[in-house]
Amino acid sequence: MVAEGAVVALADVLDDAGRAHAERLGAAGAYVHLDVSQEDQWNDAVAQTVGRFGPITVLVNNAGILNMDSLEDVDLGVYRRVIEVNQFGCLLGMRAVAPVMRAAGGGSMINTSSVAGLVGNTAIAYAASKWAIRGMTRSAALHLGPAGIRVNSIHPGTIDTPMIHADFDDAAGEQMRQVYAAGLPLRRLGSVDDITGLALFLASDESAYCTGAEFIVDGGATCAARR
Repeated sequence: MVAEGAVVALADVLDDAGRAHAERLGAAGAYVHLDVSQEDQWNDAVAQTVGRFGPITVLVNNAGILNMDSLEDVDLGVYRRVIEVNQFGCLLGMRAVAPVMRAAGGGSMINTSSVAGLVGNTAIAYAASKWAIRGMTRSAALHLGPAGIRVNSIHPGTIDTPMIHADFDDAAGEQMRQVYAAGLPLRRLGSVDDITGLALFLASDESAYCTGAEFIVDGGATCAARR
């Protein structure tokens, strides 16, 4: 987005990595600390961003944590934490930014869901949070559309990021990675670049007539499962 002329505020709990990346972006980047499950931190992050760069016209809700426990195995505290980060974080982000976008005359909100929010998945906390993002995206699109604010969701499949490395970063994991990739029509896991291009499209005027929509980036994983 910076390469396309945007100024960007990075928000995370990984302060050292966030600051380092913002520094690499130069004057076009800034870092703010944000635990997305905390409403007061959202309000502070928005205020800092507006103070530094002016009105916010794009929001990318991308924070997420993964838990693979099924119905009978999941701990209630773990379930709550997944919902707090994945679902509440998305809600609080949209709610904090909406007034700023209204004042700016419009904008684009991009919510990262998952293919686990499209089809059945035994990871019950994760699936519940991602289905919720799908529903909230459509609800927000209906509510905010008259203000010129578009809201869309991205539904990635298995993307090769640190969130999945615990499952894949040993010999057995590498074998599982290869087996999983072999079952995909495109025969590979997704990369960060596979997602960022779509996010850039949804942030830009190129997608000016897209709202309340679900964009799937999964290498074909769900093409046989969806009806």
